[in-house]
Amino acid sequence: MAALTLREILSFDILGDAEPEILCGENGLDRPVRWVHSSEIYEIGPLLSGGELLLTTGLGLAGADAGARRHYVRELDERGVAGIAVELGRSLAEMPYELLDESRRRGLPLVALRAVVPFIRIAEAANTAIVTQSLTDRPHPAAADRDGRAAALLAELAEGTALSQSDVLARARALDFRPDRGRRLVGVAATGVAPGGAVNGSGTGAAEAVALLDRAAVILDAPLLRAPVPGGTVAALLAVPAGAGDPVRAAQRALTAAGAGGPGDGPGGGSAGGPGSGIGSGAGAATGRSTVALGPAAPGDAAWSRWGESLREARTALALALAVPPPEPDCCAGGGVLVTTSRALALERQLTGDGLPGPVSGAFDGAPFDGVASLGPARRDRLAYLVSRSLGPLLEWEAAHASDLVRTLEVHLRNGCSPTRTAGLLHVGRQSLYQRLERIESLLGLPVTDPECHAELLLACCAHRLLRADG
Repeated sequence: MAALTLREILSFDILGDAEPEILCGENGLDRPVRWVHSSEIYEIGPLLSGGELLLTTGLGLAGADAGARRHYVRELDERGVAGIAVELGRSLAEMPYELLDESRRRGLPLVALRAVVPFIRIAEAANTAIVTQSLTDRPHPAAADRDGRAAALLAELAEGTALSQSDVLARARALDFRPDRGRRLVGVAATGVAPGGAVNGSGTGAAEAVALLDRAAVILDAPLLRAPVPGGTVAALLAVPAGAGDPVRAAQRALTAAGAGGPGDGPGGGSAGGPGSGIGSGAGAATGRSTVALGPAAPGDAAWSRWGESLREARTALALALAVPPPEPDCCAGGGVLVTTSRALALERQLTGDGLPGPVSGAFDGAPFDGVASLGPARRDRLAYLVSRSLGPLLEWEAAHASDLVRTLEVHLRNGCSPTRTAGLLHVGRQSLYQRLERIESLLGLPVTDPECHAELLLACCAHRLLRADG
């Protein structure tokens, strides 16, 4: 497949907005364009290497005499540029005769741009297409090579080390990931967990997670860029359709349906956990449990840094999901799928201060998931004080009686104090729930429905789980 030509570049919509007029050099429109560059420097010629389409407003030519203008064209032609495009109206009201005549003599394409379009937009669109064409022109890579390139791109996005928007888009398109502007991108971090709770680093866990993501993408009719990464995990970007509603919820439902092993019923189907929990579970799809975490949604046409932010949030959420037990009991009973989100784990993240090494930092770089890292003495003391101050009477009761009051309180608060949702998630009857709530209120000396108490009680319940996980 040949490189893009000047004729093809000039046909781009972004160039059309600039109202281009080809003044001379029509026979050179099939020259290949290696890069699109903009410069107002008069002495730009020696800095070019050939094959460029040069964009300029003519600022460096406005005060030049006729001989200097002719020299400018001669030097560019000798460097082998593909053409010159001059934006008229700011520095030059009309195309100088010397530029036009010298370009005509040399057969060099000269284009007048009669409407203002930022050169950065023109260069970004054209250079993205040039790089994409170059990558597509290569022999079709083996699957392992594609996985490696996808993993490298996802890692660079997550770590914030990608080169530019053009580079990211070109590499994504070369991997057949072309989300349209209306879609919302959700970062995903997933792992397959073998029975007994250990991360399967042998490859089976990653294969399970890949299969789960592929099924969810089919259910959502969503483009998916995913790759196994070291440590038995999978990183991915899922492009959720615009009509799916809340993109994170839609991704949750699709993953839950995929975990159940059925076809699901599209963006509106599946079942997730309680609204406050942000957790869904599907049973029977895998031999072990899979854990999936989702980052916040970013527009499909957002800067690549927003895509990377979603991947980082998903990575952190996965680490917390693996390290801290969820508030709902038996959320993955039967070896199903745990699907959680960065927003569902916001409290856990705030309480740990993003300071968990191991799981948090290792999701994309191969460090093993080996349990919860220490919270540190100072932070642990602060959390213990919060728990003791807010939940002391409940913990004293639980130490003397077989009960589950703290978990009941947290699930109730996370689900808007809805008796129906709380009873369903705890697998108890409503009458039993009412008895537990009465006991909680009696011990704490305050109504759990008091909104002024919600924040402190919920933080304390979450801190209690973190401390238990920290051992």
